[in-house]
Amino acid sequence: MKIKTHEINDSKIAELLSEENLINTTEEGIDILGSLYYQGFDKVIIHQKNITPDFFELKNRMAGEILQKFSTYRVQLAIVGEFSAFSGQSLKDFIYESNNGKQVNFVSSVTEALEKLSGN
Repeated sequence: MKIKTHEINDSKIAELLSEENLINTTEEGIDILGSLYYQGFDKVIIHQKNITPDFFELKNRMAGEILQKFSTYRVQLAIVGEFSAFSGQSLKDFIYESNNGKQVNFVSSVTEALEKLSGN
């Protein structure tokens, strides 16, 4: 995993880059959060392709547990990807509600993620 740092409007944003899954389990998601938090990042971009599809199955509670930790540590998160492939209404509602807040956003591009996380 590589971390690309974006600095915009006094915000230090970590973009995680990898060719493989970074989050396969709840524990891996929490470990990544802890590592980034202690490196001084309070805003994170991760790509959908680096997250197990299980994350997007809300009934297994993986997303809820990981995102709750991000919220507890006040680390904003943007997940970049194409979410229309997921057909469940629960997930669509979850994404809609998340995007109405500031803590977690599901976006289609890194540019959009940077805008959301930098407050623009």
